[in-house]
Amino acid sequence: MTHTTFKDWPSLAANLTPAIRELHKAAPGVMKAFREMGAAAHGAGALDAKTKELLAVAISVAVRCDPCITFHVEGARRHGASREEVAETIGLAIYMGAGPSAMYAAQALEAYDQYADKAAG
Repeated sequence: MTHTTFKDWPSLAANLTPAIRELHKAAPGVMKAFREMGAAAHGAGALDAKTKELLAVAISVAVRCDPCITFHVEGARRHGASREEVAETIGLAIYMGAGPSAMYAAQALEAYDQYADKAAG
């Protein structure tokens, strides 16, 4: 499957991971608390994991966070989100964030396609 390649989202995640590890070493207390907050937010509750990841995708687009987009799009895909569900989710982000969100929404959809291509082999 061939899609757009404005950014290489899987590489963005892979290239950022060492920097995140360094941040954990440099600020262990803060990053431990951040990890714990993430675990609590993603923990069992009324919303399933896929829904939580889709919400994170919408927020990632709205706040224009490239690393957030790559990690949460892949999280949503891994939890079973379809391309159509990601597209509908980012549609809401566009509505809430207007023009700048539309530009990041295009990138979020591109990220999904790249991860799907990579998973397909």
